[in-house]
Amino acid sequence: MRRVVVTGLGMINSVGNDKESSFKAICDGECGIDTITIFDPENFSVKIAGEVKNFDPETVMPPKEVKKADRFIHFGLKAAAEAMEDAGFPEDIDKTRFGISAGSGIGGLPSIEKNSVILETRGPRRISPFFIPGALVNMLGGFVSIEHGVQGPNLSSVTACAAGTHAVSEACKTIMCNGADRMLVVSAESAITGVGVGGFAAMKALSTRNDDPKHASRPFDAGRDGFVMGEGAAALVLEEYEMAVARGAKIYGEVIGFGESGDANHITTPSLDGPARAMKAAYEMAGRPKVDYVNAHGTSTPINDKNETAAVKELLGGKENCPPMSSIKGQIGHCLGAAGGIEAVTCLMAMRDGIIPPTINYETPDENCDLDYVTEGARKAELNVVMSNSFGFGGTNGVLIFKKI
Repeated sequence: MRRVVVTGLGMINSVGNDKESSFKAICDGECGIDTITIFDPENFSVKIAGEVKNFDPETVMPPKEVKKADRFIHFGLKAAAEAMEDAGFPEDIDKTRFGISAGSGIGGLPSIEKNSVILETRGPRRISPFFIPGALVNMLGGFVSIEHGVQGPNLSSVTACAAGTHAVSEACKTIMCNGADRMLVVSAESAITGVGVGGFAAMKALSTRNDDPKHASRPFDAGRDGFVMGEGAAALVLEEYEMAVARGAKIYGEVIGFGESGDANHITTPSLDGPARAMKAAYEMAGRPKVDYVNAHGTSTPINDKNETAAVKELLGGKENCPPMSSIKGQIGHCLGAAGGIEAVTCLMAMRDGIIPPTINYETPDENCDLDYVTEGARKAELNVVMSNSFGFGGTNGVLIFKKI
């Protein structure tokens, strides 16, 4: 089986519009969650989210093309450009052996909502001809592949909040099985719309701390009352190990394990067993290494945080064997299908810099959440192996394990 390494990174979210500023802000405990400005939330029970700020889509697309693609695609193009520049490929790289693996939970919800209103108020003839090609989830990979001229496999994962993680594992499989030599992994989401926020709010999945947005997302804290929606994108360049070494590429880490599972339990309520089996699969594939840090799914919802804590303890043989575990969703919210990609990038940068991002807003212990959640602020540590968890509605789970080389 061919080895896979990561040689380029990019991300954008509510605390930064590139990977370096984002990672610094995350480690500094900055919070990007605030009152929603994308639409008027006056009549909504939830009025807060982690919006991307000060981003001009005309920096990634010609002005006349911007309206042809949804906001999640703009974010994806931004992250992909950063990752490709970071990877530093020569001009003559073989693009027929270079593929795309994209991920998004919902895709172009803003366009779907907008054109539904147009249909009802102005009739079908006024629907934009760019609506469908600008909103489909797989158009994220389509736009990115066109921008960078990559002609290998073009895959898409649409697995709710595990989509970004699954996009990485699908890319790994493609390289490992010699379907491509390099894969650009892009995950993106922008679902902060009236329908998006209203839909999750109707499920009672979101925090309603509207008067205190900076403290609303509280992973593992006893007072947590739901997640906060975020938006953004991440990109990772994956390469076959020998080729990366041969061209002298900067290597952030190797993907040594990934695991996938299904809960087969409930459409929205996560189980303990499903996540535990995904973690075990990744852990066994990686050769049961000493894990130095777990980047938690850590949504700030009562059941997820409790189950994830129990699953990690079960995997590693008890609380005393568990490494530090933190969630960055207190800083940037839950970016749904982009979350796994953003958290994978964060894990690799944490390993590069030897620093564990903190869990912010942890004030009151929960007896069911009793691990070391790095609540005192970012922590210096030697990180050689890190694990990243993602769990999605429908009971779809994904786990990644990276190793420093």
